Amino acid sequence: MPLSRQRRFPRARGSVPAARAFALETLVEWGADVAGRHDDVRLCVSELATNAVLHGVPPGREFCLTLVVDGLLLRIEVRDSGGGCPRVIREGGEECVGRGLRLVEALADDFGVTVHSPGKTVWLVFKAS
Repeated sequence: MPLSRQRRFPRARGSVPAARAFALETLVEWGADVAGRHDDVRLCVSELATNAVLHGVPPGREFCLTLVVDGLLLRIEVRDSGGGCPRVIREGGEECVGRGLRLVEALADDFGVTVHSPGKTVWLVFKAS
């Protein structure tokens, strides 16, 4: 049976470390080792939460972090109600934003964006070996 937990965070700088702590505390409580990839999880949660705070959450709104462990899979989702769709900046890009998603894409075993009306969910999956 899958384990699932979610928490909402306000559009505030302090929400990024709070989201990271929530994710790691949840995984430890569940005993989910995720093949020793806690540092990867920490970095990816930080990137997704930062993007939500900076680009996805309208003023006065929140983002939602959801963790789901199902067997050997950990799915992390960050949903916000803002517009736009995050994109990964490829090599040679001159832009100063979007590079964090390259890290997420490189570290996670799967990664994507699901568009809603309003908002979107940026998700990633880690597979335990």
